[in-house]
Amino acid sequence: MQRPARVTIVEVGPRDGLQNEPPGPTTADKIEFVNRLSAAGLPAIEVTAFVSPKWVPQMADAGEVFGGIDKRPGIRYPVLVPNVAGLERAQAAGVREIAIFAAASESFSRRNINQSIAESLDTYRAVCTRAARLRLKVRAYLSTAFGCPFEGAVDPAQVARIAAALIEMGALEVAVSDTIGIAHPGQVPRVVGAVAERVPLGRIALHFHDTRGTALANVLTALDLGVSSFDAAAGGLGGCPYAPGATGNLATEDLVYMLDGLGIETNVSLSALLEASSFIESRLPHPLPSRYYRATRGVRS
Repeated sequence: MQRPARVTIVEVGPRDGLQNEPPGPTTADKIEFVNRLSAAGLPAIEVTAFVSPKWVPQMADAGEVFGGIDKRPGIRYPVLVPNVAGLERAQAAGVREIAIFAAASESFSRRNINQSIAESLDTYRAVCTRAARLRLKVRAYLSTAFGCPFEGAVDPAQVARIAAALIEMGALEVAVSDTIGIAHPGQVPRVVGAVAERVPLGRIALHFHDTRGTALANVLTALDLGVSSFDAAAGGLGGCPYAPGATGNLATEDLVYMLDGLGIETNVSLSALLEASSFIESRLPHPLPSRYYRATRGVRS
């Protein structure tokens, strides 16, 4: 299959990235970070999560952050919600697009949201029904699609079944996610192929972590399969509190640099993106891991 001429990047740094950082960045910092990402031309920026502050204190200011950002025409600003209550909070804050998150393995589902897979799908069915009434768009994540930290290998048929269920209940796109950074290029065609038998290819996104240094290789393989939507986090922010050993997401800079080199259009300004990453790095207690970012700063590993 021919590689896509254009790729959509969903920036997840403000949510998936910062939720795993110490509560250092202020509300004003988060707003500025999102605004700088908007200025870089990213088409979709996941801003925050309307979850319980008890479990994710980094997202306690979700309403203030979403209300404070500059919302540019043509850019989507989704937020994560765990249930109908989170959806109602998000809708009250003016959100127009939400994201839900299921898992492909029972153990991870219970550790992450304290529900079985079946229970979580019931929850998200109710969320999608309510979102439809409110005319809100829904995006879905499917965690541990390439492997589970507690169970090991995950059957691609199981991934496909749950991905199809998420689409059938109303999700416009499902981000098939490598939560612990275990995916490799030999595995990507098997998982994408299984999902594509039940979900249109144009509604499949991929979400890679770079724990084992294979994220860009996985993207390259997926491009050859026709996938044209990928999640990434500025500077390589992120991880997962319920996935031991998981490191940051695929860095947006690294992804844009590779796509630019391949002549694949993203409309993202790499220089503006670097400025956004530089800003948020100044608010964190550690350097950002993005290889491209570090190279531009003259930092050696």
